[in-house]
Amino acid sequence: MGEVLQGNAQITDNGMYIFPVDQELTANDVQAIISYHEGTLRTRFRKLMGYYNGHQAILDSDKRPGFRPDNRLVFNLAAYNVDTFNGFFTGNPPKITLDDTGSNQLLQDWHNADNFVDQISELSKQADIYGRSYMLVYQNEDGETRTAVVSPERAFIIYDDTVAANPVAFVQYDYDSGLRLTGTVYTATSFYPFAEQVTLHDEAARPNIYGVVPAVEFVENEERRGINENVMSLIDALNKAESQKANQVEYFDNAYLAILGLDLDADGDGVPDLNLDGNQVIYSDSDTAAQARVEFLSKPDGDAMQEHHIDRLIEQIHQITMVPNMNDESFSGQASGVALEYKLLPMRNKAVTKQRKFTPALRRLYSIVFSKNTNILTNEEAWRDLKFQFNQNVPHNVADEANTAKALVGIASQETILGTLSFVDDPKAEIKRLDEEKAKSAASGLQAIQTATGGLTDAQKAGAVDGEAE
Repeated sequence: MGEVLQGNAQITDNGMYIFPVDQELTANDVQAIISYHEGTLRTRFRKLMGYYNGHQAILDSDKRPGFRPDNRLVFNLAAYNVDTFNGFFTGNPPKITLDDTGSNQLLQDWHNADNFVDQISELSKQADIYGRSYMLVYQNEDGETRTAVVSPERAFIIYDDTVAANPVAFVQYDYDSGLRLTGTVYTATSFYPFAEQVTLHDEAARPNIYGVVPAVEFVENEERRGINENVMSLIDALNKAESQKANQVEYFDNAYLAILGLDLDADGDGVPDLNLDGNQVIYSDSDTAAQARVEFLSKPDGDAMQEHHIDRLIEQIHQITMVPNMNDESFSGQASGVALEYKLLPMRNKAVTKQRKFTPALRRLYSIVFSKNTNILTNEEAWRDLKFQFNQNVPHNVADEANTAKALVGIASQETILGTLSFVDDPKAEIKRLDEEKAKSAASGLQAIQTATGGLTDAQKAGAVDGEAE
């Protein structure tokens, strides 16, 4: 099951904090989880973010002895993997809609006000890095419902020990400039701010208008592991290999010149007439001129072996993370879209797994956003009717999409047909614009007829007379 912490809490093998459903959460329980989180998971998360930001193990390795070159190069494939996969997953933002036109318009207005597209992108990126991330629902100064992405470095959710794993509390914490602990515990009924020591006293509580824990966890996978966690040793090996290669290049630039068997001491004072000090020259005279040699000292060249080792490491990193190298020659000049699809298949499968984790989490989020006290929608159960469409960001053949859409006319609904077009972000809004254009075109046509005939047509006049008669 996992490790039992101090008090009644425990942590599972995949990093979930569990608390008995029949016990009351106390300040001591929260304090114990914070202490564990700070000493274990937060350390791991900081390392993962460090790798994404380019602070990798080679930068902290021991200095090479003597005066040998000591290059420390970081080939930041950790950032490449995260940014590439996140762009693939959220480069085209997911389409989140409701069937009811009025409700859908209110939903899209809230998305725009909350800058929700950017929030989803940041949430997805953190999940790629850490394996998880959190979104907190809160009220701003104007009483409007907004969301904020919270890093797992400084937050966690405590779940009950039932099969449903319902949230018991969301804890957000950090340390101020004086290294004093500060934060807030969010429960279904109240918010409890604290400083230095966790407290759950009623006098310090603020009411929670949502009626549930106002935070949702978004995970990359069930194991809650980031994209790079399985390849960090390979990334370290790649950095080491590239750094050693740079050291060798620098070594050859600083190669020593050996002057052996030549007497450079013409005046007989025992000192060569040329200034050899500090010029990387090895000098030795000899009485036998036939043995004289002047050459640069070099060491065996293992360039081919090094290049193969580096190529192998890069290939394995991309295979294990399932994020292909988009700069690889196999991606250049691909005329067939089917061939490209097969090359992207592992990343597509990875994205589908993530999509299945994000969809129920988003639905839980909207159940909070649509609660009765937020006034975003009149129907607080509308979250059940939400439709989610994730559009992976791959190259599209717009002409093929248009032909497919034409072929679906009479077979599928207008909304479904428009949903097949990658450049249509909101099929419902597009249908509304089409209807408005048709109405405007009809009105313009009628006005043209009236202008050409000098007024109403006979049919229109007859209709008007019939209307008066009635």
